[in-house]
Amino acid sequence: MAKEKGVVELLKNVGYPERAIDYYIRKVNVGAIENADATDVFTGLCGDSMRIYLKVTDDVISDAKFEAIGCAGAFASGSMVTEMVKGKTLKKAKEITENDVINELGGMPGPKFHCAHLAVDAMKKAIERYRKIQLNKCCFTSS
Repeated sequence: MAKEKGVVELLKNVGYPERAIDYYIRKVNVGAIENADATDVFTGLCGDSMRIYLKVTDDVISDAKFEAIGCAGAFASGSMVTEMVKGKTLKKAKEITENDVINELGGMPGPKFHCAHLAVDAMKKAIERYRKIQLNKCCFTSS
């Protein structure tokens, strides 16, 4: 508990808002989805990487999780983007922007804006992967 309190204090001191800190501490949606319908990874310019897992039912994202190698900003952004896409159609999920993630988190320290970009790009790559998988099932199945 004391260790967690120290981390929270450090994150507050560098400008993380409460919601981002909460998502980082609780590790919301961190992990893999077994038998995911699609997954893809994106590596940002800073070297942080994120893999997004999607479960899709009737063109709607029913579940989303992620794994990351990165900072508190990457984990908060991954948690937020996976929360934001649940229940959305693939089309609506692809419309989510980095600014949407930052706004939903209540802000982010300026140097960490790229973390939202990392999460959004990983999510969009996973959606594109899903669409390619579906296209291959549709058009390249043998009878």
